[in-house]
Amino acid sequence: MTIQQIKYFLVLAKELHFWNTAEKVFISQSSLSRQIQALEDELQIQLFERDKRNVKLTNAGKFLQEHWTEKINEFDQIIRQAKKIDEGKAGTISITYPGSIAYEFLPKFLEVLSNNLPDLKIELTEPTDENHEKLLLNFQTDIAFSRDKIKNANIDSQKLYSEPICLVVPKNHRLNKKNLTGLENEKFIISGLHQTTFFASLLRSWFSKNGIEPKTIIESDFGGMIMNLVSKGLGISILPLSFNSAQAKNVEFIELEEKIDLYINWRKKELNNIIKNVIELAENVAKK
Repeated sequence: MTIQQIKYFLVLAKELHFWNTAEKVFISQSSLSRQIQALEDELQIQLFERDKRNVKLTNAGKFLQEHWTEKINEFDQIIRQAKKIDEGKAGTISITYPGSIAYEFLPKFLEVLSNNLPDLKIELTEPTDENHEKLLLNFQTDIAFSRDKIKNANIDSQKLYSEPICLVVPKNHRLNKKNLTGLENEKFIISGLHQTTFFASLLRSWFSKNGIEPKTIIESDFGGMIMNLVSKGLGISILPLSFNSAQAKNVEFIELEEKIDLYINWRKKELNNIIKNVIELAENVAKK
């Protein structure tokens, strides 16, 4: 039994058509039939029920389809990671990040990567659930920027910088740095306070510390959308100062005393040397 035979099986299990499957895996229909028959003979399990018109998975076939799909995906991820390690400077790295760094730090960082590692391919993802820890441990990302330090024995973290969080208000709004009274009467457009993300937790803490029960009229995790809604006078928000670099029209940022950090996280004992170079470049950008 080979990995390739299992992959043939999984494609056929999805297509349930020998001719379509043969075209997708670039072999002849007769070769595909022989590979599947050889797999069934070795396992001594009937995987498909066939007649002249139909192909259908047996119950045993359905069981193997479910479990082999997961194992093959895991196998492919491990192989991709090994290739990254082998490729060196001309490889590929995956980076996850919070949307708040997309307007200032991230563009500067990518420019530095382009100048210093011109053959490096970069895959960017902004995960909505902020589960950077799981993505790192599953080899689905190599570098994770996050607003809180990931506390896991298999992950290293480095704080890059801190910045204020800000009230975001329409221009000429009554609120300003010297007058922040009456916030409990304002309409807020913010991340859902019920969420388990770090920023939602920070907001809950800030409101609680200031004795404010916010009137939330719109919940959103997308800073660009929030600034657009604030600019139209639909409400006010709280965002990291980094969003000010987006230069949204008709919006003002009022710095608060609360600060938020940015961390870079990576797997411990990382064998891919290029990851170490990327971390060092990120630290240099943060210092500037």
